Amino acid sequence: MTPSEQPQVIGTLSPSRAGDFMTCPLLYRFRVIDQIPEKPSRAAVRGTVVHSVLERLFDLPAPGRTVGAALDLLEPEWDRLLAEEPAYTDLFETEEELRGWLTEARGMLERYFTMEDPRRLEPSQRELYVEAVLDSGLLLRGYVDRLDVAPSGDVRVVDYKTGSAPSREFEAKALFQMRFYALVLWRLHGRVPRLLQLMYLGNGEIVRYSPDEADLRATERKVEALWEAIRRALDTGEWRARRSRLCDWCDHQEICPEWGGTPPPIPERLPSLTQPNRSSRRPVVADAAG
Repeated sequence: MTPSEQPQVIGTLSPSRAGDFMTCPLLYRFRVIDQIPEKPSRAAVRGTVVHSVLERLFDLPAPGRTVGAALDLLEPEWDRLLAEEPAYTDLFETEEELRGWLTEARGMLERYFTMEDPRRLEPSQRELYVEAVLDSGLLLRGYVDRLDVAPSGDVRVVDYKTGSAPSREFEAKALFQMRFYALVLWRLHGRVPRLLQLMYLGNGEIVRYSPDEADLRATERKVEALWEAIRRALDTGEWRARRSRLCDWCDHQEICPEWGGTPPPIPERLPSLTQPNRSSRRPVVADAAG
């Protein structure tokens, strides 16, 4: 399909925002419609730093991709992030807290090397921004941590998680995210990825799943239904709160009716929901939410 043949974009959805709406429609509203700032958490910022180290590890020649090399990258990557976001220094009250946090990050990097040998890998892409427009006009977008392409052309989609492998409920949400990426890649290139791989650096578990066209068509129907639900909420102004264990990590309890709060009035001028956001990723919530 040529650019002139593509349908007009009616909206934009990423796996994280789709996950927000499935978790709690009111959370989606607070983040997308109200755009209420959230405090970064130590876990989310640690995830950003560890992801950055693993991305830059593959800049090294294959023989140099060792545990020591990864650990040597950690503090420079933390310093680089601090230069971009000086407010992150407020995450730690003492040097001891910072040292403990860095020790946890080192443990995740060391655990990564028990899960695979990066000296034997040559990723095709890292931190890849992808987007595709469905026939309905819904634009799907997101960042893929890593794409591995075999000589046969088979594609493996890899996502690093800096938490531990979740319960069945949260694993389903993580796999939805991976199917979302697989759907975008399928629509872009016409080939279903051979393998989706979630790597949980918190406890060393790997979850693998092989999708097929039926899976991805079902995922497409699901994201279309989610978008219709979002549109209905926009039209009616009804954004229901949904209590769950993830409320423990939410910054918005004070204005959530489930916790005795009152949401602010819906903004008169709504933000555009049809423009893709290509800005670099920034941590906003704990890795428990994916």
